[in-house]
Amino acid sequence: MAFLLLLAGACAALALPPVYLFPILPLSLGVLYRAASDAPSMRWAALWGGVFGMGFHTAGLYWLTNAILTRVHDFWWVIPFAAPGVALVIAPLIAIPAMVCRLVRPGWPRVFVFSGVWSLSDMSRALIFSGFPWNPLGSALELPGRVGDILIQPASVIGVHGLSLVLVLASLALWHGRRAVLAVALGSVLWCGYGIWRLDVETPLPVSNPYLVLAQGNVSEDDVLDHEDALDNFRSYLRLTSEGVAKAHRKVNDRSIVVVWPESAFPGLLDEDISARQAMAIAADGAPILAGSDRRSRGYWYNSLEVVSPDGDIEAIYDKSRLVPFGEYQPWILPFNILPIVLTPGPGLVTWDLPQIGRVGPMVCYEIIFSGSVVKSGQRPNWLLTISNDAWYGNSAGPRQHLATGRMRAVEEGLPVVFANNRGVSAVYDSNGHETIRTYWGKEEVVDCYIPSPGNKTLFSYFGNAIDIFISLIFIVFPFIKKIRNNYYK
Repeated sequence: MAFLLLLAGACAALALPPVYLFPILPLSLGVLYRAASDAPSMRWAALWGGVFGMGFHTAGLYWLTNAILTRVHDFWWVIPFAAPGVALVIAPLIAIPAMVCRLVRPGWPRVFVFSGVWSLSDMSRALIFSGFPWNPLGSALELPGRVGDILIQPASVIGVHGLSLVLVLASLALWHGRRAVLAVALGSVLWCGYGIWRLDVETPLPVSNPYLVLAQGNVSEDDVLDHEDALDNFRSYLRLTSEGVAKAHRKVNDRSIVVVWPESAFPGLLDEDISARQAMAIAADGAPILAGSDRRSRGYWYNSLEVVSPDGDIEAIYDKSRLVPFGEYQPWILPFNILPIVLTPGPGLVTWDLPQIGRVGPMVCYEIIFSGSVVKSGQRPNWLLTISNDAWYGNSAGPRQHLATGRMRAVEEGLPVVFANNRGVSAVYDSNGHETIRTYWGKEEVVDCYIPSPGNKTLFSYFGNAIDIFISLIFIVFPFIKKIRNNYYK
């Protein structure tokens, strides 16, 4: 049984980006649901849920092993434990729905409780250490192209965790008879109908965002860490910037131009290097550059996004506020140090309102994965920017899964998202999550496009995950209320 559940969990991970095999979910989740229902006790049900979670998260996060390979001489012995180690921390959250659903009778009450608790448990991953809500099941609907655009539009109302709840509910419903299958089919038609309707009727606001030049230097993680080719890499970014801005000037004269360099693009301390900033200003030819750089202040180190003005000055600085556990800070559960340097979190989200750039919400890497937590309250920007360096994870599912989070945030917030990655994949999404341009993994590229206009505020942007929590609680509470009433009238 343990092997079957481990395999079922691993198969469920095939539903995630970039495979998107979500039709496998009725089978894999059905195995877990049946095992939990047939278990001799709640303790055994929890165990089966944890085993399923180990398979799901180990397979979904297999690419974490690549990060260890960048320091393989020091930590070669950690390689077998990278993905399973992270899975071991978060897998018990899948044990919770497997256990709690047994408190109500089999059938629809149990399915509802399982789905609702799954959603709440998944949301709770944002609270573990600095948070790790990677790979919510709802991301399985982010298929490439028009089909995916249609399927993810309900996220504008219920967010990605709401999509997860619906996927779990629909997957288990298919095992409950012909009427349930028909209900899922009808629900799918209505779901797609809403997606098509929203894509057709949603019009952008009359706001003109700047014209984007996005440079992708294709710098390997070894080069980022050892800086042996730092000067050559910096010159490559200057060349890409000069080429991109020249091309942009030939295309547009009605918008300001903004250049974006990804995380780790500058191989030094940008705010302390005047000559480098002057070289960047010359290459940008009157356009500001938003670039990733390390920063130190009063003995603390930060992972920052900095704005270099056309004069070569630092116009604004954003310090990353959510740090990656085991990557940028050391959680207490690890008794030994694997980090060359420990970073300090910044004060939190901001919205810049700057000449030539407009109102933008800056983020660094990991921060884009937090549904409902990407816009500073009361300061809605006109576009979102996240810079990243996914070279750590190689040419794997990792960079594609990360990119998918940017697409989902665009739909949830009704805002265009610019996702700039050091080695790929980079992309721009409009406020409906439609991809307007992209780069590819492992290529040195510079691309340019208009940053799409923002859309209207979505229902999700008003209430955030409170919507998902409310829906999940309804799914959980109603079956228990019915059970209590039945017991009272016996």
